Amino acid sequence: MRRLWMVLGIALAVLVATLSLLPGRNLPDVNVSDKLQHMAAFLLLAFWFGSIVVRRDFLWLALLLLAFGGAIELAQGWMKFGRQADLLDLRADALGIIAGMILAVTPLGRWARWVEARTRKVTT
Repeated sequence: MRRLWMVLGIALAVLVATLSLLPGRNLPDVNVSDKLQHMAAFLLLAFWFGSIVVRRDFLWLALLLLAFGGAIELAQGWMKFGRQADLLDLRADALGIIAGMILAVTPLGRWARWVEARTRKVTT
């Protein structure tokens, strides 16, 4: 099932990138600060992947997610779709990554194992 969790996590990352790169006028106004949106998106990604990778890979995961956020910011600056690159967005991404990684080491971070255990009970 780990492969499924990875594929779903990559789908989440593609969704985050897509929403981040669409012209702002094409997105619904959710009346939430874009910094909070960045934090929430990267918290979700860090929590998701932090829950399914081994802890010794946390630093690499955090760096990869931060690079992903940086790549999105660079793309926003290059694409000229009414979006702009913003270092404060990258800072919000980093805060979300930290929060997500912390959440992943709590009992909530065992969600994937819990789902797998429940699935095994249902199928047997």
